[in-house]
Amino acid sequence: MIVHRKTVRFDELKLDCGETLREVECAYEAYGKLNEDRSNAILVLHAFSGDAHAAGVSDIDGRPGWWENMIGPGKAFDTDLYCVMCSNVLGGCGGTTGPSSTNPDTGEPYGSSFPEITIADMVRLQKKLTDALGIRKLVSAVGGSMGGMQALQWAVSYPEACASVMPIATTARHSAQQIAFNEVGRQAIVADAGFQGGDYYGTDGPARGLAVARMVGHITYMSDESMREKFGRRRRRSEAGEAPAGETGGIFEVESYLRYRGGQFVSRFDANSYIAITKAMDTFDLAGEHQTLGEVFDPCGGRFLVFSFTSDWLYPSYQSEVIVRALRGRNKEVAYVELPSNYGHDAFLVEAGEQTELVRGFLAKTYERVLETTSSSIA
Repeated sequence: MIVHRKTVRFDELKLDCGETLREVECAYEAYGKLNEDRSNAILVLHAFSGDAHAAGVSDIDGRPGWWENMIGPGKAFDTDLYCVMCSNVLGGCGGTTGPSSTNPDTGEPYGSSFPEITIADMVRLQKKLTDALGIRKLVSAVGGSMGGMQALQWAVSYPEACASVMPIATTARHSAQQIAFNEVGRQAIVADAGFQGGDYYGTDGPARGLAVARMVGHITYMSDESMREKFGRRRRRSEAGEAPAGETGGIFEVESYLRYRGGQFVSRFDANSYIAITKAMDTFDLAGEHQTLGEVFDPCGGRFLVFSFTSDWLYPSYQSEVIVRALRGRNKEVAYVELPSNYGHDAFLVEAGEQTELVRGFLAKTYERVLETTSSSIA
């Protein structure tokens, strides 16, 4: 299925930092069709390095969607039943306004002048999108990793606008370790002479720094066991230009893999977006300084399905359990599943089997309630 990216433009978006962005664009894709009363919409929220292309084949570059194994006819998010949508986040580089976008006040890329953004700002733009599409209430807001943060923010910011929420392999706020990994990536970018203070557009930019940042991040997405199975200590011959000067005897397969991933990332992602989005993740704190997590969930009337994975050491299960305890402490309807996996944090992207059955059943029950509510309101 070939899918086409669509874009909606809004006059302005007020940000938590106090600034206002003008002429804000929001890129999104949709799979399946909205029904007549627009009650069958599901919003999928992408992780840090993702984009709006969650399923199908992109008409832009022919890529398959990053959650292709979960979205489509008969799949977990069944597009024969639901209209599944995914938008690129604010601050991104996949069609939604971000640091590489043109500042309408200057005619030049925002670069270093792009304002600080938050997860709540991202969700605020998503709500503008669903409002523009005439969607009053989502069947579900769902996402993994940073997408899970957005799903939680949807539950808190717009409890009346989502019948259910599925936070997967995520947290209500970053730990010191999670912030530390992101800071290493940011410093790798800033230390690259090509960064030029963030105003590098029209040049090669901080390619080496961004590649290193991605390499560090990619290590955290995998588990020790998955890396051992995939690479072990196997070596491969160095190809021309692949190994540093003086390196002999070939390189380890894991080194080659990380270098490839780093280079691939540079070709599709913007360094300023890396900095802006990881900062938004690090500053995210659902409860904030003045409330408990349970208190924040008080207005939420929807259902929750929370997933974690046994081998995920980047977003370990205890962080999901904190969310679940807070919800149960407020007598919210929540189900929690810790799924066994050797894939580490990447498990939510690749372990479709058990997730599919759980998601399918959860959505069916939720949609049944949505239809009941819709029928009673019409009557």
